[in-house]
Amino acid sequence: MKIGFIGLGKMGFNMVQRLMNNGHEVVVWNKDIDPIKEAEKKGAIPATSIQDLVNKLPGKKIIWLMVPSGKPVDENLDALLALLQIDDIVIDGGNSYWKETQQRGIKAKQKGIDFVDCGTSGGVWGLQNGYCLMYGGEKSAVDYAEPLFKALAPEHGYVYCGPSGTGHLVKMVHNGIEYGMMQSLAEGFEIMEKSPYNIDIAKVADAWQYGSVVRSWLLELAVKSFKKDPKLEKLEGYVQDSGEGRWTVQTAMDFDVPAHVITASLFNRFQSRQTDSFAMKVLAALRNQFGGHAVKTKD
Repeated sequence: MKIGFIGLGKMGFNMVQRLMNNGHEVVVWNKDIDPIKEAEKKGAIPATSIQDLVNKLPGKKIIWLMVPSGKPVDENLDALLALLQIDDIVIDGGNSYWKETQQRGIKAKQKGIDFVDCGTSGGVWGLQNGYCLMYGGEKSAVDYAEPLFKALAPEHGYVYCGPSGTGHLVKMVHNGIEYGMMQSLAEGFEIMEKSPYNIDIAKVADAWQYGSVVRSWLLELAVKSFKKDPKLEKLEGYVQDSGEGRWTVQTAMDFDVPAHVITASLFNRFQSRQTDSFAMKVLAALRNQFGGHAVKTKD
């Protein structure tokens, strides 16, 4: 199958390679020209513009978008809708908000074009291990694109979730769960690190990978980190969020679901970015006022 691919970030670039490794032809375009040159060295067909990319695709066209959520998706989709023909397919493989995806699906359908939302998980390890794919859209469109999903995913690693928006909703929930799992591991390891015992956390985490009910890929990645830097002294405790956690919490509120763990894990990421929190200063001041507790002051 010959497809177009827009967006050659770390993940997109690796996805292009995996598609080509499985026998697909890929025409690539990216705002920055350097990744296009690198992809060409790997065997991709370079395009000089979105128009050029569309022109290099035969018959029924499939274009995969791997760009940041929000405005970049809308800009690329609008450009494609002006160039594509009825029954062509656009796949958004990024982390878009599912409600926005629903609206994009309606807009594309008005032009007779199928818009497929595909939540993609696998990160920088996807080229080697494959990507878990969660996708939604018209069944006829996703069935036509299935060879791509099969090439990108490991065996049994792709799933049709339902109509437009469901793929991104499922991926959003996936990432919300991931937030909670990561927070739980982080807190557990800190309890051991703060204990009066000299526990080899890397060895403990490694042992948990064999037979333990908490064994997981996240735990495997933790082991790699501990073996490289046992006390994580080279890292700053600053954790960014992609937006998926926020969307999960908002959706939980919309659906009246009490998502305590996911919400707390999201707020902990916010707290990690505060080196000198005003809220903590207020707590210290209040505690001092009503209880006379000592307050640390800056010189």
